[in-house]
Amino acid sequence: MYTQSATIDDVTAVDVAGLTKSYRSKTATTKAVDGLDLRIEIGEIFALLGPNGAGKSTAIEILEGYRNRDSGEVTVLGVDPEKGDAGWRARIGIVLQSTKDLTELTVVESLATFASFYPRPRPIDEVLDLVGLTDHPNQRGSQLSGGLRRRLDVGLGIVGRPELLFLDEPTTGFDPEARRHFWSMIEGLRAEGTTILLTTHYLDEAEALADRVGVINNGNLIALDTPRGLGGRGTALATVSYRNANGQLVEIETATPTQVVRELAAANPGELSELKVTRPSLEDTYLAMIGLEMIGRERE
Repeated sequence: MYTQSATIDDVTAVDVAGLTKSYRSKTATTKAVDGLDLRIEIGEIFALLGPNGAGKSTAIEILEGYRNRDSGEVTVLGVDPEKGDAGWRARIGIVLQSTKDLTELTVVESLATFASFYPRPRPIDEVLDLVGLTDHPNQRGSQLSGGLRRRLDVGLGIVGRPELLFLDEPTTGFDPEARRHFWSMIEGLRAEGTTILLTTHYLDEAEALADRVGVINNGNLIALDTPRGLGGRGTALATVSYRNANGQLVEIETATPTQVVRELAAANPGELSELKVTRPSLEDTYLAMIGLEMIGRERE
């Protein structure tokens, strides 16, 4: 299990120490968050990963001020979310996993409504351009496709120029081109100084955007690192693979892939079929990490 300092001192974007939250039914108590420690720096893009039921949504709802905790210390932009007032809420932006409100308003009307809640909102035309809705300003929410509705959700989250933006599965329903456009927008927001907390099941998205990645499972943070360093990826053995003259796939694990490729080239004049050098992807590492954690829990 990963452990980081639980001391809350200076003002960072998010500080969490010893956070717990349980849900009780008539027959059982389920710990959704179990002693979570987490710190996110101002200006950082942080991706929180974990399987369904790992505690991500509960933890984020506590940070957003929508759910009370059982115990622990939490500050978001220097304020306890349970005590956050309208001024504090104006400093954060939230893109929920799914929304069904404002279906009878047009895109422009929805954005204008949300813009009225903030002291210095972005111009509506700028938001339309940022989220790729310039061609759909007068469509009602109920008329938008799933992908376009998701773009509107993102627009509603950024219209207030938030200092901290919560993004919960933001690109669900996006086609590849829309996802790339979204990634570019996120980089632009970071350049403006916006801190971003992202949850996603797209591991390539976390790898492309995040400065750091945290993996949560069973309510605990089990790993925290850069996308490249998570789970020892940066120092993991490489695999050199190719097909030999008989068409058989040959795979060689090595710490010195360049040397292996040189040796193969010297021993095999001409082209080596399907020659590739690969290291574990973030997805490979994440899935292995979650699998090992689940096995460990089953043995306890």
